[in-house]
Amino acid sequence: MAPRANWKGFLRLSLVTCPVALYPATSDAEKISFNQINKNTGHRIKYLKVDADTGEEVSSEDIIKGYKVDTDTYVEVSKDELENIALESTRTIDIDEFVPKSSIDPRYLIRPYYLVPDGKVGHDAYAVIRETIRNMDMVAIGRVVLTSREHIIGLEPLGNGLMGTLLRYPYEVRSEHEYFDDIQDVKVTKDMLDLAKHIVNQRASTFEPEKFEDHYEEALTELINAKRQGKTVGSKPRPRGENVVDLMDALKKSLYSETAPKGKKPRKAAAGQKEMLLPIEGKRGADKKTVKSERSTGRKKAG
Repeated sequence: MAPRANWKGFLRLSLVTCPVALYPATSDAEKISFNQINKNTGHRIKYLKVDADTGEEVSSEDIIKGYKVDTDTYVEVSKDELENIALESTRTIDIDEFVPKSSIDPRYLIRPYYLVPDGKVGHDAYAVIRETIRNMDMVAIGRVVLTSREHIIGLEPLGNGLMGTLLRYPYEVRSEHEYFDDIQDVKVTKDMLDLAKHIVNQRASTFEPEKFEDHYEEALTELINAKRQGKTVGSKPRPRGENVVDLMDALKKSLYSETAPKGKKPRKAAAGQKEMLLPIEGKRGADKKTVKSERSTGRKKAG
């Protein structure tokens, strides 16, 4: 099923405007998720919204937003009042400025989205904006309202489309000085640095996400499949950190372990494949073997 747009509106660069839709670029839908259940009955837990003082359940139409000003006092804000302060960015991403990508601190990055033309009209204007950003080798900065809050968004070309990345405001980013000021200023010798560089060179590569596997997700799949077959899964040894007494000696041993020939690793699933849970017995010809299935790239969770 095609993903649902998180936002629809207009992208505007000065007087050039086109209708666009914003879709999430990532999804957690493929990950195993758990429900909370009553261990005595096996029934799923249901949460109710109740009055903190009376303990009585409150219906959705009787719930409004409130800002806490002290222990027992709230400033009530209605849905209409929130809509009355709606910003232009609720319906329009207005490009305010262009900045070098290198100038955006990675700590400000939140999550990526895909921004695409909405409908059959506006593709020409969309292309003009996209290619302008591409040719200038810059990131376009604008604002967009998602989940009732205004966010900064950075736009950059990605193939035939635009990728928009939500950015944090300065007050959302903690200062590194609070954490780094107590780190000791240690002198690293040239010999140590040279050895460490050799280790890095042995592992130098290009980032290929498909090479990485979610080991915890695989362990969850193994656990659930085993329990459904009445089996148990034993605990696995946890890696232990060891105190480094001689740093130079540790670097030399690390370099040796990197250059020493390694045995063949067991064959893994092809890139993009994921070990899936066994089907429930009795449904659609249940198979006792664990199957492998192409990870869906089309399933996107809204929001």
